[in-house]
Amino acid sequence: MKNELEKCLAGEWYNCHDSIFLEFKQKARELLKEYNSLEYNQKERKTIILKKMFEHIGENVSVGLPFICDYGCNISIGNNVSVNMNCTFVDCNKIIIGNNVLISSNVQIYTSTHPVELRDRLVPDWNAESGEYFCRTYALPVTIGNGCWIGGGVIILPGVTIGDGSVIGAGSVVTKDIPKNCVAAGNPCRILRKINKEMM
Repeated sequence: MKNELEKCLAGEWYNCHDSIFLEFKQKARELLKEYNSLEYNQKERKTIILKKMFEHIGENVSVGLPFICDYGCNISIGNNVSVNMNCTFVDCNKIIIGNNVLISSNVQIYTSTHPVELRDRLVPDWNAESGEYFCRTYALPVTIGNGCWIGGGVIILPGVTIGDGSVIGAGSVVTKDIPKNCVAAGNPCRILRKINKEMM
């Protein structure tokens, strides 16, 4: 029988108020409190905190302030990555970011979601003493490939993969996978054209 963490990472309904997730949140909040209070030039301390918080962090990674995440421990970032200020990563499932990636300001990445149908979303016979959340939650991973550029204010929804070398235009809402080497934009995000042809 799967525990709540295993259910979560498998994309199944899970109890987001289980003690393991509350522990993840508490640790992340403590680390974020210090991280977001640091001065711009305190780069060594920033790196130390990010290594404590993230599952993996490569070389030459910058995460601008303020930064918000849910658990932190589900975030993996490759080498040569810039995450600009005011980004939010809801990492209830894995968020995997490749190498040589630019993530602009105000980008939001969500892995957590809920069933659309009300009969599925609400927990039957729920009561406040149960220790469960009143509605069902599940989470799907998000992957951003190598060499991507995510424009300002982009929202990436659960389960999305953005292929290597692709560019997502500012303000887009990415609801479905984007293939590699594309410019895509809009709400919902759509492919506009192919790029990087000399590299294919």
